[in-house]
Amino acid sequence: MSLRHAVLAALLSGEYSGYQLAKAFDVGVANFWYARPQQLYLELSKLEKDGLISGREVVQQTRPTKRLFTVTDAGLAELADFAAAVSKPSFIRDDLLVKVQAVDHVDAAPVIAQLEERAAAAAAKVAILDKILRRYRGELDEETYLRQGSPIGPYLTCLRGRRFEQEHHDWSVRAAELLRDRTSV
Repeated sequence: MSLRHAVLAALLSGEYSGYQLAKAFDVGVANFWYARPQQLYLELSKLEKDGLISGREVVQQTRPTKRLFTVTDAGLAELADFAAAVSKPSFIRDDLLVKVQAVDHVDAAPVIAQLEERAAAAAAKVAILDKILRRYRGELDEETYLRQGSPIGPYLTCLRGRRFEQEHHDWSVRAAELLRDRTSV
């Protein structure tokens, strides 16, 4: 997957400025694709040049003029091709796991501290994702929303991100506890 496809998918929710897209990425899309705002602005420019999105200027009274972007028919076709292509298996690439792997041969204290920080960050993300999921569902319970609610795609990716962060939290807490117990013996 490329940033191109992640941006196109995010723009399916509506018309966004670069700033709004960066906020959407930070909260929702970051569950499965991370990008810095500078990368997003560059990608928006490329997508518009390639005809996959269109932009329009909006003059604002008290703020600078902004550009709003939407997906074109060519962008939808690009996403359709992407959706039909075989996906590669996902993988973990995390420097904290390398540190845990080496913990038998290094000072465990900084690794434990980083695990605790990671657990706290994951817990904060779970709280944010829970809020987003509730906003999507409204008055519906989760099973009803999963069977009948709309949009389903963003909900499912948010749900996956929430489960990932919860598992990340639980593992980090347990690993820190185990390492702390083992080093205090």
